[in-house]
Amino acid sequence: MISPTLDSLRIFLHILGVAIWVGGQIVLAGLVPTIRVSAPEVLPKVAKAFARIAWPAMILIVFTGMWGLTSESSSTSDTGYMVTFAIKMLLVFVAIAATVIHSQGNSKAAKAIGGAFGLLGSLLAAYAGILLAHVG
Repeated sequence: MISPTLDSLRIFLHILGVAIWVGGQIVLAGLVPTIRVSAPEVLPKVAKAFARIAWPAMILIVFTGMWGLTSESSSTSDTGYMVTFAIKMLLVFVAIAATVIHSQGNSKAAKAIGGAFGLLGSLLAAYAGILLAHVG
């Protein structure tokens, strides 16, 4: 058996957080239209329940991301890596900001645009993370 390491635990926790954050958004995108039609009064409760899981997952993502950044070798500091990393950080910021707009917005437009940009930013940030993980 391959021996577990602190790095493997960090990566596992990071991927777990991403799975909860992004996967939950995708699941909600599939469920919300049905809930909106059949039981619209339940939507705020569903959103709050998801937030209780999703925001701690985002905190886990940020924590393990910073942990990973401090443990990376200097070989990953070439220009391509750093540009990709900067784009990923921008996408994470977009995802968080858009999700806040979605969560706090009162208009249909704020909900729709915030949700769409939140999911898109999250998916693209996850893909950028995959690019970064396969350097070298």
